[in-house]
Amino acid sequence: MTPGALILETGEIFKGLLSSDIIQAGEVVFNTSHLGYEEIATDPSYYNQILVMTAPLQGNYGSDLKYWQSEKIWIKAFVCLEMQNSLRDEQWLKTLTAHKIPILSSVDTRNLVLRLRRKGVIWGLVAPLSKKISVKQLIKQEQGKAKDWTKMVSVQKPKEFKGKKRTGLKIALIDFGYKKNILEELLQRSSMVCVFPSNSSPSTIKNWKPSALVLSNGPGDPKDVVEGTQLVKKLLGFKPIFGICMGHQVLSQALGGRTYKLKFGHRGSNHPIQDKLLNRVYISAQNHGYVVNPKTLPKEVSISHINLNDHTTAGIFSKKYKCLSVQFHPEHSPGPKEGTALFDYFIKNLLKKGK
Repeated sequence: MTPGALILETGEIFKGLLSSDIIQAGEVVFNTSHLGYEEIATDPSYYNQILVMTAPLQGNYGSDLKYWQSEKIWIKAFVCLEMQNSLRDEQWLKTLTAHKIPILSSVDTRNLVLRLRRKGVIWGLVAPLSKKISVKQLIKQEQGKAKDWTKMVSVQKPKEFKGKKRTGLKIALIDFGYKKNILEELLQRSSMVCVFPSNSSPSTIKNWKPSALVLSNGPGDPKDVVEGTQLVKKLLGFKPIFGICMGHQVLSQALGGRTYKLKFGHRGSNHPIQDKLLNRVYISAQNHGYVVNPKTLPKEVSISHINLNDHTTAGIFSKKYKCLSVQFHPEHSPGPKEGTALFDYFIKNLLKKGK
C-alpha cells in the first residue's frame, strides 16, 4: 500500500492508502449496502464510476465467481474505510488487484459521502500522492469518451439461452448492460431467452418471434441512449414490455417522457417502495442516478411504484401499451427478494391475459 487519494474535480482531496500506482478517473458514487461488493462491482451499471462503499469493512467474506453479475469488474476504482487483508480472507483484495482495479482504503468515507450528499455527485480520480497529475485534464479526457455508455457494455451479437420450462415463453432481453440475475429470473419462467444488443434493428428482434420483451438495466444518462430509445419506440405495441432501471428510463422516453438527474442518486439495498400493482410496500435494491419526471408521461401511462424516501417515480404501467417498468432491481443481487414477484405479475397480467 502507498499513500494515495481520491481527488474530486472541485479540488477536494480525501487521502488514504492505495493498492497500486494506477490512476483512474470516473464519476464518484456511493452505495449504502452492507454486503454485496462483488455483485455491485460486476454490475455493468457501474461502468465509468468510482465506487465508494459506506459499510466500514469490505472483503470480509471473500470472493466467489458465482455471485458475479457479469464476466468482468466494471468499476474504475474501489474506495472504502477498511479492506480485509488477513491471510484468511483477502480474496476480494486479490481479485480487484488481479483485474487492475485500484483500491483506496483508510478513507474517511463518512465525510466523503456527506460531501456527495450535500453538494451532489461529481467526477474525480484516484491516484498516488507521489505523482504529479493534471486532475481536470484527466477527468475531461474520460468525460470526452462515448456518451452512450450502454453501447460500451452491451453484447455485440444475439445470444440464446435455454430456459427451465419445456414449453412456453420466448423472451427477448434487450441488453443495455444486463445483470446475470435478470437473465436467471427470466430463464426460470421461460423456454428460451435471447439477449439482443441495444443497437439491434426492430426486424431482427421481431423475426426471432418473442412472446415478450425485457429491457435491462445499464449505465449512464438515459438521454444519451438515443438509438436504444428509438428501438423501443418502434417496438411499442408489438409485444408486452418489462423494463428494469435503464430499461425503465428508456421505455419512459419511448413513451414520450423525460428524465432528470438526481443530486446523489439511489444506490443501496434499503429503499422502500410503494407497489400499487402488488398492493404492498417492500424494501428494494437500487442503483441509478436518474429518474423519470411523472409530469411528462402521457395520460395512458400510470405511476405504479413510488420511492417512499423522496417520492420519486419508481415504476410505470400502461394497459394500452402493455408495458410495465421499475426504477429498482426486482432481481436483487445484492438486496431483498420481494420484487421478484413482479416477474410473475408481468407474465400473468400482461402476457397471458393479453393473448
